[in-house]
Amino acid sequence: MSDSFTVTVPVRYRDLDPLDHVNHAVYASYLETARTDYLEEVVDVEAADINFVIANLEIDYRRPIISGDEPEVALWVSRLGDSSCTMEYEIRVDETVAATAETTMVHVDPDSKGSSSIPDEIRDAIAVYEGLEAETPPTA
Repeated sequence: MSDSFTVTVPVRYRDLDPLDHVNHAVYASYLETARTDYLEEVVDVEAADINFVIANLEIDYRRPIISGDEPEVALWVSRLGDSSCTMEYEIRVDETVAATAETTMVHVDPDSKGSSSIPDEIRDAIAVYEGLEAETPPTA
C-alpha cells in the first residue's frame, strides 16, 4: 500500500458544542470530506459524479477534537469487492489518533439506483493506488 491519503480539515465554529468539543456527528462530515477528496484525486471522479453510497459507518472515538485543533483524516481502501469497498480512516490531531472509522461503500447504477459493479476504471485506479488486488467475482 502507498502512504495513506491524507486531508486536513478545518474545525469550524459550527462544528463545536457548548463544551468547545467537535460534536460527534461532525466526525462523519470530516470522513466525507476526505472520502470525496480521495475519489476526486485518486480516481479522478468529480464530486457530483460519485456513485457510491454508504452502506455502513462505524466510528470509534478516542479523544475529543477541540477548537484550535487542526485535524487530518488519513484513509485507505482495505477491501475492494465487485460492487463495494471498505475504507478505513484515522482522524489525527498532532499525530495522536482522535478517532478511527470504517465505511462500507456500495457502487450504485445512476439509472436503476440499484447496486452495480464498480467500473473497471475506478477499480483499477483504487487498486493501483492502494497496491490491492480486487476481489474477482465467482464465475457461474
